[in-house]
Amino acid sequence: MTDLNDGSQPSFIHPTADVEEGAKVGDGTKVWHLAHIRSGAQVGAGCVIGRNVYVDTNVTIGDRVKIQNNVSVYQGVTLEAEVFVGPSAVFTNDFRPRAQNPNWTITPTVVRRGASIGANATLVCGIEVGEYAMIAAGSVVTRDVQPYQLVAGNPARPKGWVDEKGEVVSRNPNKSPQSDVNG
Repeated sequence: MTDLNDGSQPSFIHPTADVEEGAKVGDGTKVWHLAHIRSGAQVGAGCVIGRNVYVDTNVTIGDRVKIQNNVSVYQGVTLEAEVFVGPSAVFTNDFRPRAQNPNWTITPTVVRRGASIGANATLVCGIEVGEYAMIAAGSVVTRDVQPYQLVAGNPARPKGWVDEKGEVVSRNPNKSPQSDVNG
């Protein structure tokens, strides 16, 4: 894992957390009460994994990611560096879930660097959330979200654009992010 803490801070695993053998947890990462990180999962350096967070096998979580309480990050989900996931947000990984389906396939979801996902948001699998995008609390995301785009609602719809700090720079959902964020 990338060592952004120069090895000066070891990871912290709360005694009630379950980090399976074969899981990788980066330097300076804190894994809190009742969290479960499966074998084959990779959690980067400087992360915060909140209470009752589940990280499935083969999940990749980048450096400096913060996952709030009660979030399950299922196989097929990738969270790049500096992603924020609010409490009780939901990721799915199966388009056609059934209790008995031996032929189901994992449908990947990617959340790009610096994106923020609000509390209780639901992300339907097969989407990409762009860099520094912001998903409002309670939103149901069924389509890709562009970099720096602000989305809200059920289903989530464009509401404007944000900058890297999360400040709204435009409430015009049709205006190019390059003209508002980088211009």
